[in-house]
Amino acid sequence: MINYNGTIVTSADIAIHNNRAFLYGDAIFETLKVLDGKVLFAEDHYFRLMASMRILRMEIPMTFTQEYMESQVTALIQLLPAAPSYRARITFYRNPGGKYLPTDNNSAFIITAEPLQSPLYSINEAPYEVELFRDYYVTKQLLSTLKTTNKAVHITAAIFADENGYNNCLLVNDDKNVIEATNGNLFMLTGNKLVTPALADGCLNGIMRKQVLALARKVEGYEVVEEPISPFDLQKADELFITNVITGIQPITKYRKKEYKQDFTQSLLKRLNAQIRFS
Repeated sequence: MINYNGTIVTSADIAIHNNRAFLYGDAIFETLKVLDGKVLFAEDHYFRLMASMRILRMEIPMTFTQEYMESQVTALIQLLPAAPSYRARITFYRNPGGKYLPTDNNSAFIITAEPLQSPLYSINEAPYEVELFRDYYVTKQLLSTLKTTNKAVHITAAIFADENGYNNCLLVNDDKNVIEATNGNLFMLTGNKLVTPALADGCLNGIMRKQVLALARKVEGYEVVEEPISPFDLQKADELFITNVITGIQPITKYRKKEYKQDFTQSLLKRLNAQIRFS
């Protein structure tokens, strides 16, 4: 079951041969976590979606309000088998027409969803080893911060990680600084200083990144900054972790010969779950 432009159907019957998302990667998407029938961080997702459409010069449907977005997600969830929580995805793509220059800036959307096995976030205790991906890099520009369907660097990095026995890869920008993982934002703790790359470095404008930054700034005794991370900095860090709205916080246990602790990471996760419970 999918939600195609506000109608629940079994198939969208989209003609691939003239679909701009397929032909040119002319689409954006949001990945949402739904808990107890509620879209977590809905306002943040909605405003990021609207901002992304404006940046890509897509016409925003007048009826697509935040309330409409949430209602369309929950309408689909209600028809799926019962589960502790759900992963939903909203994809907006521009209407057919044109080549690189579109002839129609209006758009359509598809919402898909699947069950998740755990309601709140939890720490994965299994070893999680990463490596740098240096074959290609992410450019320092505004488009790199968006969730578009043009993710060639992330895909090739994920394949590289799988082929070489790593759990994930860390991506670098054109300054050769580390900016993110294939599936989320990167945080680094060294002493009492928590660092994540700034959006100006080309990292994803992540929804969970925003939540973690806000939570970490409330922890006494820690400095929280947005600044570049070099590959050398990784070797000096005490903790590394990846954030996204589905996993929450994923600790990195090893990078090359360096192994990392999880104390601060675990405390942040407890704060995150507490925020969700009482929001």
